[in-house]
Amino acid sequence: MTTFSPDISCAQTLPQLFSNRVALTPDAPAYRLYDLATQAWSDLSWAQTAKQVASWTQALAAMQLPAGARVAILLPNGLHAVCADQSTLAAGCVPVPLHAIDNPGSIAYILQDSDASVLIVGQAAQWEQIRAVGTAFPALRAVVVTDEDPALKLRPTPSDGPALGSLAQWLGDAGQPLAAPVPIPPGPDDLAAIVYTSGTTGKPKGVMLTHRNVVSDVQAVLERIAPTQDDVFLSFLPLSHTFERTGGYYLPIAAGCCVAFARSVALLADDLKIIRPTVLVSVPRIYERVHAKLLEMLSPTPWKMQLYEAAQSKGWQRFCRAQGLPPPAHDEALGGWMNLLPWPALQALVAKPLLAQFGGRVRVAVSGGAPLSPTIAKCFLGLGLPLVQGYGMTETSPVVCVNTVHDNDPASVGRALPGVEVRIGENRELQVRGSIVMKGYWKRPDDTARILATDGWLGTGDQADIVDGRIYIRGRIKEIIVTSTGEKIPPGDLELALQSDPLLEQTFVVGENRPFIACVAVLKSDEWLRLAESLGLDPKDPDSLNNAAVHRAILARIEINTASFPRYAVPRTVYCTLEPWTTENGFMTPTLKLKRNNLMAYFAQAIEGMYQKPGGR
Repeated sequence: MTTFSPDISCAQTLPQLFSNRVALTPDAPAYRLYDLATQAWSDLSWAQTAKQVASWTQALAAMQLPAGARVAILLPNGLHAVCADQSTLAAGCVPVPLHAIDNPGSIAYILQDSDASVLIVGQAAQWEQIRAVGTAFPALRAVVVTDEDPALKLRPTPSDGPALGSLAQWLGDAGQPLAAPVPIPPGPDDLAAIVYTSGTTGKPKGVMLTHRNVVSDVQAVLERIAPTQDDVFLSFLPLSHTFERTGGYYLPIAAGCCVAFARSVALLADDLKIIRPTVLVSVPRIYERVHAKLLEMLSPTPWKMQLYEAAQSKGWQRFCRAQGLPPPAHDEALGGWMNLLPWPALQALVAKPLLAQFGGRVRVAVSGGAPLSPTIAKCFLGLGLPLVQGYGMTETSPVVCVNTVHDNDPASVGRALPGVEVRIGENRELQVRGSIVMKGYWKRPDDTARILATDGWLGTGDQADIVDGRIYIRGRIKEIIVTSTGEKIPPGDLELALQSDPLLEQTFVVGENRPFIACVAVLKSDEWLRLAESLGLDPKDPDSLNNAAVHRAILARIEINTASFPRYAVPRTVYCTLEPWTTENGFMTPTLKLKRNNLMAYFAQAIEGMYQKPGGR
């Protein structure tokens, strides 16, 4: 008799990946959760997780949805999100992950476009806000609310709308199992997710990722990063992003790591010290925040700043030597006489306290989703954080390439993953081919054809060089803003929406590799007069243009005119001017398009000022 021996490397679908992991290490910790009631952290084993997933799968199967039906998941990171995703996959359905803090209009569009049959949401109030948008959802049969609310009873809302019920009702009252048919498991070429990402049209596009796509990427990253069962991840990036789904969720399943779900971004600093993760999956913005806080603490004390500069300088020299990179120029002068201190002293005084902010035992920290600035890389690598940068996109499941701790050039995004082909095409565009490349865009064959060739090569839209196997990203071909949190915003459509306000004659939005979107606006003279007078300001005084009250009034109007955009696309700060942009002054092309580089250079100081304001206001 042949004994079944689960093997992660043989998994072809995500349910197989999960079930093989459960069979291999049933009693090992899978997830670490914070209980608000007891105010304590506790572990859940793989077997315990599988039991909960099974009850969710049974409830979903009882709905007898057609194969491939879409299940929209609007939940914060946590056990419910895992159960919703794994049960949807096990039932042969397709998860449609939604951003938990996205605006109702954007979520309504995705629900309608994906023809979602079920919505699993955290709170009933969220569903009410989505329904209030007024979008029709003819395919939506049920809305399941995970937050326990005894007053919530199964009911249609409205009479011709989907059934609304609590999670307890859906799983079966008093824990009684529901009679359900055995679901048909998915195959490698069936969809594993439809992940919506912004495109040049302004409306999000649904990226169709198959099980083969995602599992191939997980297995390739597993070989490159090599996490083990002893590793602990801290999950804080939204699971609606493919970067976190693959790198912070499916990868730990493959490796058998424990994942702790952070309580919130606000408590992230505390959670890092409590959980003490060994693997970090993050976007540059998190490292930027730690760096900014560090400089804020050091700046008032000159000798502390000198000590930091000396430690960073000497540590960076050590890193470059270890990686075989060219020696840094002019670093020796940083830190003054403190640069004469031996590395062990600088390590004890500066590096170790900084690494303690991350828990003190990180063995690899992955940065992706947006470019990592050289300043940030130099700081953390110099002080000993094993930080590696990677590159990818939702359309590639998402990881294309990544550095490793022992082969790390932070100016590059590393080497292509095993099994992934890369090449440079026309206009120096990086192109990718392999089993990680998406099936296409949901309901958008024309958009698919524009980016994905019949021979399997995908155009990334990024210009790059490949030198000795390392990939160096040089810039973007398309005018898509990528913030430091990895969000993508097409500026043209956003600017058109802003200009629907009669006050804003011309607008220019910025935010590339920044934490949020900001806006430079040319105000219409007559509308400016009216606004200034209503606020009791002198419209002829240049200082009135950028008065705080003016900014608040304009931002309030902007929020109204961008209601259909994702929350991350809405400008959080503004700079005003009365000087129009024309072909004559070099800010417009003959076809009346913005000369973005010219505007960026001209308003450089104002733009920098907008990002120095507390809270972006």
